[in-house]
Amino acid sequence: MTSLVRRDLGLLALRVGTGAVLAAHGAQKLFGWFGGGGIEGTTKGMEAMGFHPPKSSAVAAGAVETGSGLLLALGLATPAAGAAAAGNMAGAVSVHAPAGFFAQSGGYEYPAFLGFTAAAVGVIGPGRYSLDHLTRHRFDQPWTIAAAVLASAAAAAAVVGKRARDQERDEPADDDAAS
Repeated sequence: MTSLVRRDLGLLALRVGTGAVLAAHGAQKLFGWFGGGGIEGTTKGMEAMGFHPPKSSAVAAGAVETGSGLLLALGLATPAAGAAAAGNMAGAVSVHAPAGFFAQSGGYEYPAFLGFTAAAVGVIGPGRYSLDHLTRHRFDQPWTIAAAVLASAAAAAAVVGKRARDQERDEPADDDAAS
């Protein structure tokens, strides 16, 4: 087996594994599958985490996770899929960051790993065993990598920034400071 075949098989495994995990998490949020809360439960969770409007945030998070996960698994529009997943995971990292790094204590380790993996696949490309390869990379052009990363980074910064501003605005005044 040549090193190119091994590389393409490795990318296939990485893409399908990462994409399946992302799609499953999105399906929990959107449809309540795999023990998830569906839109209603995710909306309550988004509100508790400080994302406003919570229902729109729930739908967006679920749709991005499901869609980017499916696209990554298929190897279709790989740069956009990887960037979208990475941006969505940046929002998850912002929620988990106060708990520290490790997932066992509620930290951001897991969403950060998913985000970095999806971003890396988006940058390196889908490999030969993909729909992008089959379609002659119609949705995987060099300019799409830069455009997808910039758009995703801007969207993630806007969402995380809005959440931070909303949380600052909603914090109760310190009683000791008033006396």
